[in-house]
Amino acid sequence: MASQQELIDQLNAAGQTEMAQYLAVCDEGTAAKLASQLQQVDLQELPELTSGGDNAESPRDYTKLHPPKAVRLKDQNSAKLAEAREVGEKLLSEGKVAALLVAGGQGSRLGFEHPKGMFPIGPVSGKTLFQIHLEKIVARSRRYGKPIPLYLMTSPATHEETIEFLEQHDRFGLPKEDLHIFCQGTMPAIDLETKQLLLAEPDALALSPDGHGGMLDALVKSGCLSDMKQRGIEQIYYFQVDNPLADVGEPEFLGLHHLAESEMSTQVVSKKLPEEKLGILAELDGQLQLVEYSELPAEQAAETIEDGTLKHWAGNIAVHGVKTSFLERMSTLAGSLPWHKAIKKVPFVSPAGDVVSPTEPNAIKFERFIFDLLPQANAPMVVEVDPAQRFAPVKNADGAPSDTPQAAKEALCAVYRGWLTECGVDCPANRQVEISPLAALDAGQLKAKLAAQPELAQANLIEA
Repeated sequence: MASQQELIDQLNAAGQTEMAQYLAVCDEGTAAKLASQLQQVDLQELPELTSGGDNAESPRDYTKLHPPKAVRLKDQNSAKLAEAREVGEKLLSEGKVAALLVAGGQGSRLGFEHPKGMFPIGPVSGKTLFQIHLEKIVARSRRYGKPIPLYLMTSPATHEETIEFLEQHDRFGLPKEDLHIFCQGTMPAIDLETKQLLLAEPDALALSPDGHGGMLDALVKSGCLSDMKQRGIEQIYYFQVDNPLADVGEPEFLGLHHLAESEMSTQVVSKKLPEEKLGILAELDGQLQLVEYSELPAEQAAETIEDGTLKHWAGNIAVHGVKTSFLERMSTLAGSLPWHKAIKKVPFVSPAGDVVSPTEPNAIKFERFIFDLLPQANAPMVVEVDPAQRFAPVKNADGAPSDTPQAAKEALCAVYRGWLTECGVDCPANRQVEISPLAALDAGQLKAKLAAQPELAQANLIEA
């Protein structure tokens, strides 16, 4: 660990003269706290990050975007899907699959000041997002007779509360040895004009989470990537906490990903309207890339093909299949995930101790994105899924136009009604029904359950 003078010298060398001066004159306790944070910052990297524009990429020529090669719903071959399911089930039954859940966000936009995973979303039971996801993992591991370890990434804002909540509920049945909670890293905010580090408190840097792409670095530092290797994990099912329809560890997707020898596969849904707030997967210069909806010019977003559908149809839902060997390889390459800059309003404390609450964006935050791995993956693969079955994100409070808790609850009920209908149960369109993952993961399992207990067909909540 560097001494205070060595840290001051490093700050000066990095052009962070204000912080160097402040560290030299502040009291011992303040200096010690700041030093512990500064030790975590790559000061040598800061000059490059603070110069110029977004260093993540050169400008794209959006007129050269092409739709991705994809496994489309309309083209799916039942024999191919059956083979993929068999391959995925073999991976699961051999204990070669892990789940990776990104859960660093808080429910602020929902009016819920806790980790978003603690938000109640079960349409009948009121189960939280965390409970639904973890019960799917428990049910899948029971079905295939092997553990499916869960690597759950938090942020500094959600870490302690997430641990406490899951322990209080005995991890919803997931064995202690199969849950690994690790915290993503942070990056300091810098002043937009001066490019100097900002203080959140007299003894604390203004820090923010380093994006879902921080997962790679955090997996390494936490020892989770080594744990995966030790366990013999070959494939990871990556998903985000706000989607209760994510079918965690689904064998067909894992099988398609494995059969294609893909290092990274991604699920997409077909966009119907150009203004839908979903980034798109597209090919540019022979590489599969994600283009954020905010980046795609309106002209390209609205382009259609002969049948009237959108040319750039492949909407990203942040569900990926990833080879652990690919993550290991990427973790050894410096800069494998580039930094992106975001201009934001960041309250700060001046070196003189004045609290400043800016009315305009005043700072640069830095983030990494997991989808930046796609262009570097061998045989990256795109798989279309039905949004009614796989995608119901909980992002906005009820009353918003989309992605609300009520919409997610309705989507969940519709899925469960569909299962009951497949089982021959007459199910009114307005029936509020919920089926626990521990009772059934699909209509086939539900059918066996109802054969043993036919009275469950009339229950609004079907549990194990």
